[in-house]
Amino acid sequence: MKGNRRFKDLYENLNINTISSGVVAAIFGCTGPALIIIGGASSGGLTHEQTISWLFAVYFFGGLLGLFLSLKYKQPIAGAYSIAGAVLVAGALPHFSLPEAIGAYLVANLIVLGLGATGLIDKVMNWIPVPIVMGMIVGVMMRFAIEMITSVEISPLLAGSAILVYLFSSRFIKKVPPVLVALVVSVLLAVVTNEFNFSKVQGSFMLPQLEIPTFSVQAIISLSIPLAILIICTENAQTTGILMAKGFKPPSSAMAVFGAILGFFASFFGAHAINTAGPMTAICASDDSGKKEGRYAASVANSVLFACFGVFAAFVVPFVIAMPAVIVSTIAGLAMIGVLLSSLKIAFADTTFQMGAFFALVIGMSGVNFFNIGAPLWAIVGSILVSLLIEKNDFDKKIKVENNLKSGA
Repeated sequence: MKGNRRFKDLYENLNINTISSGVVAAIFGCTGPALIIIGGASSGGLTHEQTISWLFAVYFFGGLLGLFLSLKYKQPIAGAYSIAGAVLVAGALPHFSLPEAIGAYLVANLIVLGLGATGLIDKVMNWIPVPIVMGMIVGVMMRFAIEMITSVEISPLLAGSAILVYLFSSRFIKKVPPVLVALVVSVLLAVVTNEFNFSKVQGSFMLPQLEIPTFSVQAIISLSIPLAILIICTENAQTTGILMAKGFKPPSSAMAVFGAILGFFASFFGAHAINTAGPMTAICASDDSGKKEGRYAASVANSVLFACFGVFAAFVVPFVIAMPAVIVSTIAGLAMIGVLLSSLKIAFADTTFQMGAFFALVIGMSGVNFFNIGAPLWAIVGSILVSLLIEKNDFDKKIKVENNLKSGA
C-alpha cells in the first residue's frame, strides 16, 4: 500500500518541469564528465573494453544511487561519480595496474562507509558554518556561469542564441522551463549548421568486465585516502550545501553510506567512486523543476537516464563526442543560475562569518589543487581557518545557539 502511494506521488510529480530538469542534468553529466573518463582511460593505457566497463559502472551504479536516495528521502539528490577523482585516477593509472587501482577503490569505499555509518560526517557538516559552505558552492559553481559567457566568444550563434532564448522564455513562456527551450533551440541550430560531427558515430554492445582486485600499499596511499577525502569533503559537501540552499535537510550520512556500498560493488567493474553529484543536484533542485516537494522527481528522471547511459555506453559515447561542447557549457551555466543566486543570498545575507564566506568563494573560484585535492576542500579548510582567526566570536555564538537548542532553552 505504501509502495502504491509512493508510486502515485512520483507519477503526479513527473511533469514537464521535473522531466526537463532531469534531462538537462543527465545531458550535463553524460557529456563533459564522460569525456574526462575516456581521456583518462586512454592516457592510463586501458583497453576499449575496460573503458566501456568503467563508464558502465560509474553511470549505472551512480544512477541507482540517485534513484534510491531520491525515492527514499523525496529530495532531488543526483548520484554520479567524482569528476576530480577521475582526474586523480587518470594521473595514477600509468603507475599502477588496473587491479591495484581497483583494490584502492575498494579501500576508499570502506573508509567512506565507516565515517558515514558512525555519523562523523553529520557532525563535521553541522560544525561547518552555513555561510562558508554556501561561499564554497558559489566559488566552485561560478565557473559554469563564466564558461557560459566565454562560450559566446567561441560560438556566438549557438551559445548566444541559447542565452537569448533562455531570457525571452523566462519572460514570456511560463509553462515550459526556459532551460529546456534553450537546449532544444541550440541543438536544432547545431544540427542545421552541421556543428554535430557524426562521422565517428558507431558502436556495438559489449558486456562490462569484472576485474579481480589486488592490494598495493602504495596504491592505497596514493589513491584510497585522496578519493575518500574527495567523496566526503568535495562531492557530498557540495550536494549538502546545494540542498541546504534550496531549503532541504540532506541526509549526509545516508548519502555517504549508500554511495560507499554501491561504490564497493561498482569497483569490481572499474568504477573509481560512486557519490552524490553537486552540479546535477543543483539542476534538479532548481526553481525550474517546479514546486519544492516534487523536485525529487527530476532526480528520478535524471537517474534513470544516467543508468541507461551506463548500460548503453558503447552506443551512446560516440554521440556524446559528436555534440558541440559549447552547448553543454552554455546550458549548464543557465541551469546553475538559480542555485548561484540562492547560495549568494545565504552566504552574505547575515553578518556572521562574512570573511570566511568570502575566502571560501575566492578559493573555490581559484581552482587550486594541492596534493591532488581540489579547490572545494581547500575552500572549506582555508575559510574555516580565516574565520577561527578573525571571526572567533561568530563561532562562540554558533556554539551557544546550538547548546541552547539541545537544552531546549
